[in-house]
Amino acid sequence: MAPYKIFVFDAYGTLFDVNSAVARRREHIGPQADRLAELWRAKQLEYTWVRSLMNSYRDFQALTEESLRFAAERIGGLPAQLQTDLLNAYRELDAYADVPPRLSQLKSVGVRTAILSNGTMAMLEAACTAAGIAPLIDALLSVDAIGVFKTDQRVYDLVGERFDCAPREVSFQSSNRWDVAAASHYGFRSVWINRSGEPDEYSDHPPDRTIRTLEELTD
Repeated sequence: MAPYKIFVFDAYGTLFDVNSAVARRREHIGPQADRLAELWRAKQLEYTWVRSLMNSYRDFQALTEESLRFAAERIGGLPAQLQTDLLNAYRELDAYADVPPRLSQLKSVGVRTAILSNGTMAMLEAACTAAGIAPLIDALLSVDAIGVFKTDQRVYDLVGERFDCAPREVSFQSSNRWDVAAASHYGFRSVWINRSGEPDEYSDHPPDRTIRTLEELTD
């Protein structure tokens, strides 16, 4: 791991299971739970891209709430209290099982770690604390600092500004293929954590490595 000064991780879908909020309330949601989770995530991401293109920023917490309202309506509606419970659960998402041990291993060999995320600082702090990984992260980098979402190049600039490093000194890990494409285009060493075995895309911006779990992140 010596060639890289900093290992940077996406948060949602990479370190934190975005479906875990719905999973905790599955019995209250009913048979539409999986559809709700899928719509919620899809719209959440769509809203970030549309807002960036329009130059009309609203923070990730607001977009998370808006996308849940839309998803709930699409499946026939959810009680207001259940929607509140889901939003509260989203602030305390489960970390994937491979996350704490791999972050601990990185820290044990002196590697600096960071999260680079669309999430607000409050959301990221809450999620890291709930998952017990806050001591394993050296820096939380939120797009709130610049008012634009991934995949805008200015988001990836935040890493060099914080750590005074060149792109080639950064290893960037994400489960989102579009995020990996942008990081590769930017000049980071990019690692795609393809947990669900999705087909590849963005062939003109391939990842440097593709792995299924963080356990495979060895160099």
